Amino acid sequence: MVEQIVVGERMLALIVRAGFHKEGIVFFSPPDFSQQLAYMNRPAGYRIQAHVHNKVHREVVLTQEVLFIKSGRVRVDFYDDQRKAVGERILEAGDVILLAAGGHGFTMLEPTEMIEVKQGPYAGDKDKTRFDP
Repeated sequence: MVEQIVVGERMLALIVRAGFHKEGIVFFSPPDFSQQLAYMNRPAGYRIQAHVHNKVHREVVLTQEVLFIKSGRVRVDFYDDQRKAVGERILEAGDVILLAAGGHGFTMLEPTEMIEVKQGPYAGDKDKTRFDP
């Protein structure tokens, strides 16, 4: 239900399938990732104390993104830092993926809705280098 895509010792992506279920809270991403991914399953009446987030200076040198597949099916192609293909996975509605390193591309296998979350502000063309595998 949770799969890591790893090349060498580097995690390129982390997939949490729609059927994942566990009580409590689970952090999937390592604490040093600039994008944190966690799952929470709490019973009715459970309370998370009200809070604000403090301003903490962080330096982000690599954009990491999370995609939530709302509907459809999409193939994700994974590439290492040398732009060499290293694998692919099919994601379906309810799946979540953290794209942490390396390269990636997408092919919609059917009409697909996704929600993307990543660090900002978005730097336009400075944010990514496109390539033909």
